[in-house]
Amino acid sequence: MSGTSAYYEPETGSVLDVDREFYGRLAEKTDSRELIEQFVIPIRSGRAWEVPAGHVCRVLITPEGPQCGDFNVWNRHNPRERLWTSRTRQLQGTHVTRYDRLWSTLPYLRPLLTVTNDTLEWYGVDEDGGRVHDLLGARCDPYVNRMFNGTDFDFHCHSNLTRAVLPYGLTEFDVHDVLNIFTVTGINEDGKYFMKPSPAKAGDFFEFFAEQDLLCALSTCPAGDLSVPMWGPEARDPIEVCRPLAVEVYRPGVELTAGWAPPTPAEYQGLHGLTGTRRSGRGSLASEGTDRA
Repeated sequence: MSGTSAYYEPETGSVLDVDREFYGRLAEKTDSRELIEQFVIPIRSGRAWEVPAGHVCRVLITPEGPQCGDFNVWNRHNPRERLWTSRTRQLQGTHVTRYDRLWSTLPYLRPLLTVTNDTLEWYGVDEDGGRVHDLLGARCDPYVNRMFNGTDFDFHCHSNLTRAVLPYGLTEFDVHDVLNIFTVTGINEDGKYFMKPSPAKAGDFFEFFAEQDLLCALSTCPAGDLSVPMWGPEARDPIEVCRPLAVEVYRPGVELTAGWAPPTPAEYQGLHGLTGTRRSGRGSLASEGTDRA
């Protein structure tokens, strides 16, 4: 649209100015990495896993065919620091691809991960304004299902993610807005959200570099590749288009990460204009003089 520009423009040397040479090497030098974990997530389920800082993680389309995945990510040591989709949309865009970052919540506001490779980067923008790897849409959930269909279904992405994180001491309240990997979405001329069938094929992948120690969780969406509607007059159970997703975690060669260091939290040190308070650990404030007689 004429007369408009991005609100957050990267300046040379700023945190938005990604070192493409560094991340490009991580993507290209696959012979200098060691596979340390791999697994497959079955249909209509979820799994959580750790990715240490400085490692690379790849989410793959299996030979069975296209499948959409709902992704959550936290700081492994502090789940209050987790993906902030709205700020990521502002800083990066409504959809992400190579060299984009996922940003964490306040008061940390730093990269959780950087996308290093994306075999669907070619998709770009389609004739309807659709793009792939979506930060617009919410995860499907059983509460909306009950509201629309009047029935209970326990394998929506929200429930899959909830079950996945329980072994890590997290609960439903920790599950948050998602990155929809391999999902094509957009906003139509009426301002309505739309979804389209995934263009992914066997062997396609979405890969990222962990900027911190991460806890990740992924749900294989019960809508599968989104080629069959789950809602509306033509809705039916799309189980025949549900397929697994695979995950691989790699340790890059030390020469590839030389000079890299995890990003530090945002530098704001104020107290939001509050007086008579003291800082009691990052993200919390306590009143002064509470122990006075």
